[in-house]
Amino acid sequence: MKLEFSDIQNFRKLKSCRVEFSEKETVIVGANNSGKTSAMNALMMFLKRPRWGDLSTTDFTLSNWKEINEIADNWVKNENVDDLDLSEEKWYKQVPYVDVWLQVDDTEVHYVSHLIPSLNWEGGRLGVRLIFGPKNVEELYNSYKLAFNTANKTSESVKSGKSLKLWPESMHDYLVRELHSHFHVKAYILDPSKSDEEVPQNLPDNSEPLDADPFAGLFKIDIINAQRGFSDPNTTEGGANNDRKLSTQLRTYFDKHLNPTELPDSNDLDALLAIEDARSAFDERLKESFKASISELEGLNYPGFSDPQIHISSRVDPLDSLNHDAAVQFNVLRDNSEQNSNSLYLPEKFNGLGYQNLISMIFNLIRFRDEWMRIGKANKRIDSSDDFLEPLHIVMIEEPEAHLHAQVQQVFIKKAYEVLRNHPNLGDESNLSTQLIISTHSSHIAYEIDFVSLRYFKRIPAELTNDIPCAEVVNLSNTFGDDSVTTKFAIRYLKTTHCDLFFADAVILVEGPAERMLVPHFIQSNFTVLDRSYISLLEIGGSHAHRLKPLIESLGILTLVITDLDSIKKDSAEKVRPEKGKGYRTSNDTIKSWVPEESKLDNVLAVDFKDKTKDNLVRVAYQHEIDVTYSGTDSKVIPYTFEDALVLSNISLFKSKTSATGLIKKLADSVNKSTIFDSCQEMFSALGKNSKKAEMALELLYTTEPNELAPPKYIAEGLEWLEEELKNKHKDYVTQKTEMEVPYE
Repeated sequence: MKLEFSDIQNFRKLKSCRVEFSEKETVIVGANNSGKTSAMNALMMFLKRPRWGDLSTTDFTLSNWKEINEIADNWVKNENVDDLDLSEEKWYKQVPYVDVWLQVDDTEVHYVSHLIPSLNWEGGRLGVRLIFGPKNVEELYNSYKLAFNTANKTSESVKSGKSLKLWPESMHDYLVRELHSHFHVKAYILDPSKSDEEVPQNLPDNSEPLDADPFAGLFKIDIINAQRGFSDPNTTEGGANNDRKLSTQLRTYFDKHLNPTELPDSNDLDALLAIEDARSAFDERLKESFKASISELEGLNYPGFSDPQIHISSRVDPLDSLNHDAAVQFNVLRDNSEQNSNSLYLPEKFNGLGYQNLISMIFNLIRFRDEWMRIGKANKRIDSSDDFLEPLHIVMIEEPEAHLHAQVQQVFIKKAYEVLRNHPNLGDESNLSTQLIISTHSSHIAYEIDFVSLRYFKRIPAELTNDIPCAEVVNLSNTFGDDSVTTKFAIRYLKTTHCDLFFADAVILVEGPAERMLVPHFIQSNFTVLDRSYISLLEIGGSHAHRLKPLIESLGILTLVITDLDSIKKDSAEKVRPEKGKGYRTSNDTIKSWVPEESKLDNVLAVDFKDKTKDNLVRVAYQHEIDVTYSGTDSKVIPYTFEDALVLSNISLFKSKTSATGLIKKLADSVNKSTIFDSCQEMFSALGKNSKKAEMALELLYTTEPNELAPPKYIAEGLEWLEEELKNKHKDYVTQKTEMEVPYE
């Protein structure tokens, strides 16, 4: 049995999205405020029945309150109840619900008999809808109308000139207080034949909810919440804010699975006899030691006591033996031979916090697994009528990086699933399944996981008033799942560099190391919005940038490609300084095959600003004709590459670099030529094959304040576009006033 996918509707910013799950590990990634936390909380709250009581008005999609309040307004205005639609179906488009789809083998029918929609089912998908909706719409109607009308009449009696707002002003205001009095979660069976439809299916008229928990006995779900702070309501499970010391967790594990005094059996007899012998011997020692002192107490003859006899009896609790700071120690000599008196030990509190947290989280996973497998005493606490294990174990971990530093994050993600399957009855066995679901902001975790297990949350901006930004989930198994050369390149490139692409607000692809070093300074000095955004800057040559096209378009992430014209002669691959009317071409594959899809240099240079953009998602910035004042004369020139474009944008600064060395000196000499033509030709020669461009950028950073450098015009135009698009992307609408003003993730 597997959890195949889930449709989340009307939950926070997830107006409508589908999350597909891998068979083993699913890692949810995306930029800040893209909906990752909303998805994890929806799954946690709906899949785990004890969490149903945590649902609140803040979990409704914010823009839906307009429609909900209008339903209530219509109730108040219309005096004839017969004219009102008091059906539950009217609410289904506004309230949170989650469709859970399981993949079930026909041999597992005994687990799911209560979920089979018809006798024709022979294995495959089974779906359940969990709706957080009104218990009884008519009762909600009567209760709300009474409260609203009472408040309205009371406020009308206030003296003129005064205003008084009484509860409830709206249905939202009413449900903030009375939500769980009128709302609860109901479960409905879905039609598997409609599971592939893009829009979640409508429930048939007069559908009857299931009487019991639909997932009882189907899966065990365990959760480790993110560590968000002491007051976070979602940090009550998995030891997130509890003591994460190993000794504390060992005591808990011992008490649940190993304690010989709890539900004892024949295997515990030796331990219990040893405890009793120790207690008896200690009692005799206590009696002898306190004999003189107790004799004095017994002779007090205090009124009301008839010569009381004082008896001291000890109690030996094995759990207390682990309740001290040195219960867990670490051998700092790392001696692999048998322990001896020369070993040195330190208590666990002397270990680094990151390592402590790693041990803590791994031990949590061990505990989850052993509770599922009913190791030790856990098996005795199970009702004898429930004599089979749940066939599916779901473990959800929210932002493990909140507990672990960078290097330890990589160790954790490598070991987590392996730990959950490390049991003789698990391993590669298929009859009992484990699925690990993780949400993360960590590029280190994304780096270590198979990319086909990634689920990318793409932020969809709000387009209309009374709307909010939403999220769309991209299953990256569709992007990285094939064996094509392009896919292999994207995976190898991301593995070679870094994976923060999956968490960025926008991406900038640059041509070489000089741009990689200087573009961040252009942003910091000239573009405040970009400077406070999460921008992933990737260095990839112009001949390879287009190979990331499938990934960029799949993610739907704003991308600026800063590249070069790479002008060559008409009939050969010989590089030439760009000029119009010479029949030159471009050898740049990004320009030829991505944007603007032109190969003739004259056509490339003639492309309008708007035609350098594709789908309002990707923009290519390359050199074009600019106006330059050189030696008092206004001229038009076309830079050849980033370096000469930088010089032509900062002529006065480079003229002063006469004492420099290397490439900077050559460029400085070139701008001291008599004409702009000679200057450009000199720079073209200096920027030949063996020019040390990275060294030039480093020398500039060493000798020049970065804010003194003006960015080349083509780069400035590209950064202006990116900044404006980011402003639009982060627009948050909804004009109606509610008590939930803070955007949720």
